[in-house]
Amino acid sequence: MTYLLDPYNRAPIEIVRGEGVHVWDSTGRRYLDFIGGMAVVAFGHCHPVLVAALERQARTLWTASNILRTGEAEQLAERLARASFADKVFFGTSGAEVVDLALKLVRRYFKSTATPERWRVITMDNAYHGRTMAAIAAGGSAKLREGYEPLVDGFDMVDFGDLDAVRAAIGPETGAILIEPIQGDGGIRVASPAYLRGLRAVADEHCLLLLYDEVQSGMGRTGKLFAYQNSGVAPDILVTSKGLGCGFPLSALLTTEAVARTVGPGSHGGTLNGAPLGMAVGSAALDLMLADGFLDQVTETGRYFKERLEEVAARRPETFREVRGVGLMIGLVCGPANGAVATALRERGLLVAQASGNVLRLLPPLVVTGADIDRAMEIFEDVATAPLAA
Repeated sequence: MTYLLDPYNRAPIEIVRGEGVHVWDSTGRRYLDFIGGMAVVAFGHCHPVLVAALERQARTLWTASNILRTGEAEQLAERLARASFADKVFFGTSGAEVVDLALKLVRRYFKSTATPERWRVITMDNAYHGRTMAAIAAGGSAKLREGYEPLVDGFDMVDFGDLDAVRAAIGPETGAILIEPIQGDGGIRVASPAYLRGLRAVADEHCLLLLYDEVQSGMGRTGKLFAYQNSGVAPDILVTSKGLGCGFPLSALLTTEAVARTVGPGSHGGTLNGAPLGMAVGSAALDLMLADGFLDQVTETGRYFKERLEEVAARRPETFREVRGVGLMIGLVCGPANGAVATALRERGLLVAQASGNVLRLLPPLVVTGADIDRAMEIFEDVATAPLAA
C-alpha cells in the first residue's frame, strides 16, 4: 500500500544513498548509476562542492520574494549569458516550466511586432518537452497524450531531420520552430549540424523564432556547455534544466534582447523562481563545469564510452544493434526488448533508462571515469551472453 500518486513504472528497489557514480539500495547493494537522475546528477551524487554551496546559502538567505533583488540571481544570469548567445535569462524550477514560458514568448513576441496571428509552432515527431498540457501537445508521444485530450492547439508536427517538411509546414500563422538538438526520450536521435544550420536559415528567411529544448542536452552533457555550440548556430530561445541544478529543482530560459524586451512587469512570474538556494547550487555547478579542461574531459570520456559500446555491439549484434549520441548522452538500440535488457543490467548492478525506439539511455554523471566505463562494459558483455526475451 502506498499513499503516493504513482504514475511511474518503478523498479523493485529502494535507493537510500548516493555517492559519486554509485547508489545503494535498502539492502546495502551498490549500483553503477548510468541513469544519473535522467542526466541530472552532472557531478555525481552528493558532490562536496555542491553540498557546501547549498549548506552555506541555507544559513545565509533561504528565499526571497521576486519583488526584491538578490545578487545570486543577477550573478548566475550574467555568467550563463556570457557563456552563451543570450542577453537575458529567466530562472524556473523545472524544464517543462521554461518550455511553457518559451511558448508564451512566441505569442508575446509576435504581438509586439503587430503580427499576433503568428502563434503556431512547428514541432518534431518523437519529441519530449515535458508534462504540462502545452508540453505534451508540443511533444510527439501518443502515450503521454493519452487521456488528456482535447490537446492544446497551436502545434504542427513534422518528421525530425526533414528540412523540407519544415518548409512545407510554414504558413501565415507560423511563428516558431521548436526542437531538441538531441532527442532524449525519443531515443537519443541526434540532429546533424547541417540540419540545425538549415533550421536557422529557414527561421531567418521566414522571420520565425528558433527554440531549442536543451533541458537534457545542455549543461555539459555533449562536451559543450550547450549542444547548439556543436553546430555553430544559435537559437533565439533556449531552455535548460537537469544538469544546471544537479538535483536541485532549477531551470533557465536564455534568450536574445529582441525577445526579452517584450517582457514587462506582471507578464510572467513564479514564487520560487530565482530563489537563492537554487542560485547557489547553479553557480557552484557552473564553477565546476567551466573549470579548465572539464568539458574537454567530458568529450574524451564520451568518445571512450561510445567506442567501448561499439566494440561490445560488434561482438553481440543480436543484443546491441546500434550506438548513437554525443558526449555522455548515449543511446543503445537493443535487439531484445529494452525493458528486459534494462532489468538484466540492473540485476547485475548497472542502472540505465529506457527510451523510445527500443533504446537504452545511458546518462552517467559527467565525472564518470574510464574504470567505471570498463566495469559497465563487463556487465553489458555478461548480459549479452544470457538469454533474453526478444
